[in-house]
Amino acid sequence: MSGDATRAADDDAADDDRVFKALAAPVRRRMLDALKTSPRTTGELCGLFPELDRTTVLQHLRVLERAELVTGRKVGRERHLALAPLPIKRLHDRWIGDYARAAVDLLGRLDDDR
Repeated sequence: MSGDATRAADDDAADDDRVFKALAAPVRRRMLDALKTSPRTTGELCGLFPELDRTTVLQHLRVLERAELVTGRKVGRERHLALAPLPIKRLHDRWIGDYARAAVDLLGRLDDDR
């Protein structure tokens, strides 16, 4: 593997690590679920998690943004947040898709053996 290819693979692994870390916390998965239904302002998102103070919600958002799972843009004084599903699709394509295909192939072979 060339130096550039090794760096690209290392970058991909680091990106995946950030996504897995972000998805590891139940509260962050709940935040993504909330953003999946519709974009929200930071204030709206904080309101959906009354058990957390604003600082804690913002810390979780930073983790989600570093993993590129959430995007934010300023509109006046508000910050509008939206789900960015590409990192999840990338994980699906790399990890889940191949395993699902292998499982379906195995089930097909088992069915053929009957």
